[in-house]
Amino acid sequence: MSTDWSPFSYLVTNLARFVRPDEVTFSGVNSSFPMLACLLAKQAYEFDFTYLNVAGGVDPEPPYAPLSSSDPVLTHGSRSIFANEDFYDLCARGGMDLCFLGAAQIDGHGRTNVSCIGDWHHPKVRLPGGGGAAVMLPTARRSCTWRTEHSRRVLVEQLDFVTASGGMHGVVTPISVFVHDGERLRLDSWHPDVTLNEVIERTGFAVDTTHARPTEPPTDREAAALLELDPFGAFERDAAVALR
Repeated sequence: MSTDWSPFSYLVTNLARFVRPDEVTFSGVNSSFPMLACLLAKQAYEFDFTYLNVAGGVDPEPPYAPLSSSDPVLTHGSRSIFANEDFYDLCARGGMDLCFLGAAQIDGHGRTNVSCIGDWHHPKVRLPGGGGAAVMLPTARRSCTWRTEHSRRVLVEQLDFVTASGGMHGVVTPISVFVHDGERLRLDSWHPDVTLNEVIERTGFAVDTTHARPTEPPTDREAAALLELDPFGAFERDAAVALR
């Protein structure tokens, strides 16, 4: 039984691994996981990248990781201040390399639903809507999303509503990492404390496992950076992420 990965650290660290050198990376509203991932990447990786956040910060140096990804502390030490329209404009002009954008449902093509569960005219649940994601998902060079639950109601064969499509590059859950191969999402790796069959059974769309492998454990620097960001485990307790 591996003790290297908690479900929480698995999510944050594997989101951070999508960050690349010299790129512009954005984290949005209600996005504590990618906020932590970007701050972790700044500390753990020996390369530079530009971090933008929805609070308006550009490469901020916050004295601590706030619970809200919209907290003004994320502008502390910022090189500039961006308004929301600046993010959309930058993305539409092709200047956003990686966007972390939330989703309620994801299908095998990498399309997302954040609009409603059930029929649009008589929904079971009315979700907050696309917001910037409907613009940024198809215009960013790459987009990644995450879910704290890996199940057939989240990773679905057919979305209840297509809010946005195009540009999806990666999906991280507590037990898996998916990447897009240009046509569909395929399994890249899985949590070593679960089986490959369990990942397949808990996924609503067909899973290509051709090149999948157990996820590499966190490096010492990744583990140390996350511990510094969440020294008392407040984020981990609040997230309450579980393998099953």
